[in-house]
Amino acid sequence: MDKIVIEGGVPLRGEVQVSGAKNAALPAIAASLLAEGDHAVSNVPDLADVRTMGRLLAHMGCEVGRGDRHEIGVRVPRSVNPEAPYELVKTMRASVLVLGPLVARWGRARVSLPGGCAIGARPIDQHLKALAALGADIVLEHGYVEARAPSGRLRGTTFVFDLPTVTGTENVMMAAALAEGRTVLGNCAREPEIGDLARALRGMGARIEGDGTPEIRIDGVAHLRPIRHAVIPDRIEAGTLLVAGALPGGDVLVRGCVPDQLEALIEKLRSSGATVTAVEGGVHVAGDGRPRPADFRTAPFPGFPTDMQAQLMVLLAVANGSSVVTETVFENRFMHVQELTRLGADITIDGKTALVKGVAQLSGAPVMASDLRASAALVLAGLVASGTTEVLRAYHLDRGYERLEEKLAPLGARIRRVKA
Repeated sequence: MDKIVIEGGVPLRGEVQVSGAKNAALPAIAASLLAEGDHAVSNVPDLADVRTMGRLLAHMGCEVGRGDRHEIGVRVPRSVNPEAPYELVKTMRASVLVLGPLVARWGRARVSLPGGCAIGARPIDQHLKALAALGADIVLEHGYVEARAPSGRLRGTTFVFDLPTVTGTENVMMAAALAEGRTVLGNCAREPEIGDLARALRGMGARIEGDGTPEIRIDGVAHLRPIRHAVIPDRIEAGTLLVAGALPGGDVLVRGCVPDQLEALIEKLRSSGATVTAVEGGVHVAGDGRPRPADFRTAPFPGFPTDMQAQLMVLLAVANGSSVVTETVFENRFMHVQELTRLGADITIDGKTALVKGVAQLSGAPVMASDLRASAALVLAGLVASGTTEVLRAYHLDRGYERLEEKLAPLGARIRRVKA
């Protein structure tokens, strides 16, 4: 397995471009199942999860290829094998996004249950309740969800999610786009990726309004046309790069960063002493000396993103004072803390809360990534630590960051990938 090796202690300076959002690309690619023909999704990052989604659609009988490095082409035939097998779903939870399109277009689907992951259980009960409300018969058997529309087509309904769920909202939006009649969804997720999928679906001919608010309204249509869509920039990659620039002595322009999508993070960076300025085409960030402490609590959008909790904790680990971090979204998302303490961080966990006592200096050491965002946090910690840090299990990083080491190196980072 590859590892990332970092010689720390060099402030980052320069410009860096944000890649397209994986979490917007995956539902857009899944949405291609809603229409026969040739589809094109652009600004797609070259990541392991994207390749997995391509293999999943190919398993169903679609032709999938890259027009260039950042464009995915999908040819959807008149009929497909409406099954998502365990062998593919187990490697990527977002595979469940094919469930809604399959049952909406072909009236049936058989999709492996995705199970949990390293950061905690993430059930799909909200997906299934909503599809049942749309008229699908749902059976859980032998580790699979089997969904069938008895009349061949789903029916519009009113459904309120028990809690906001991003993939649940996306799955049901896609299903309702081909349902008969109007669907009104309440307590929807409001993340920017929801709005991006809604724009993609409207480009296919779907009638959707209210995205970005808790209530989304969809008037189903009989047919959709192939997708032509460029996905939004990755706000979590952008946030990770902002934190990198806010480390002591940093001065970085993050091109493609959309400040409206990261208001909660930007506010905390400013509270910690960083200078953050929106400029044309991006956001400029500069770190001045040791950061100040800052408390924060994760929450669904527009709150502080759980996917940025580990990265901001690195900045607070070298702050001049103590910070309190509260994780409310996932029950097991402090797995990076043990590795940060190997680098000299002073962090104590009590249930859903972490007390971060800032230290003057981190010290490089071998560390092991446990999940995607933890791996990014360990890279950031290696940048600010003295000496050499080795981040093992780089495959976690590759699930959500497109060649992060190649983006950081031109900023002055002494970082390299070592092949297994």
